[in-house]
Amino acid sequence: MTVALIAGEGGLPRHVANALGRAGRDWFACHLQDHPPTGVGQSRPFRIEHLGSFIAALRDRDVAQVCFAGRVARPTPDPSQIDAATAPMMARIADAIASGDDAALRTVIDLFEEGGLTVVAPHEVAPDLIDVPAIGTPTDGDRADIERGHAVLSALGPVDVGQACIVAAGQVLAVEALPGTDWMLATLAPPPPRAPQAQEGGGFLGGVTDWLSGPGPAAPGLPDFPRPAGGVLVKAPKPAQDRRIDLPAIGPDTVRRAAAARLNGIAVERGGVMVIDRGEVAQIARGAGLFIHAFDP
Repeated sequence: MTVALIAGEGGLPRHVANALGRAGRDWFACHLQDHPPTGVGQSRPFRIEHLGSFIAALRDRDVAQVCFAGRVARPTPDPSQIDAATAPMMARIADAIASGDDAALRTVIDLFEEGGLTVVAPHEVAPDLIDVPAIGTPTDGDRADIERGHAVLSALGPVDVGQACIVAAGQVLAVEALPGTDWMLATLAPPPPRAPQAQEGGGFLGGVTDWLSGPGPAAPGLPDFPRPAGGVLVKAPKPAQDRRIDLPAIGPDTVRRAAAARLNGIAVERGGVMVIDRGEVAQIARGAGLFIHAFDP
């Protein structure tokens, strides 16, 4: 039974590819044109305008299962490139591109399954992805923020907005939307120091070097603001989400950015959030003094 790994950006495709290899599965990787993955070996590109032909080609190659893993930017179809097999799908594809994430991904699943393929989740291929390392212990205040964050995500689910938020002392500091978790966390990191002005007699290069190599990701040019100390990044799938595709995830970069945003920890729904590079995630969290906690749905 051949598996087609539809690979996007980030570390998830590599993890799924390694799991397929360890299991001795017959598989190959494909990616949306102009969005090549890393860490999966050779990957074959396809165009969104050729999706109908691509699905037919998978079926002709005796592919039985398809696994989607990794981030993919929403494509902008070129009408001049649409082939005959894809033309009947284009109205649905256009509606999906204009929809929220969950609605768009449901359409993707429907199109592949209507083509005779079974869509499987990354954590079905690699069950260890949903093993959450227990690092540190949240305080009572942190637990109250986790409960508040979970309630916020449950309320946002029906409007298909995001899968994460940040809460501190009961206050919602940020909610994930289209730019994603990394961007949301970066908005809470202190702004990088301004580059020093050049002065005669030296000193400028060293200052710039320190500025460019400072810890943590650069914030997207946003000013800092008064906020409660600490806080928790809370991640969970949407209540009615199809968990075969786009299950939320955390990885080493998530932990680094949470530390740069001065949070106390990260809380995820047990069984509903994937952890990429679990050992590295645990090591970084311990080093940064952040807790990682799994809460029940």
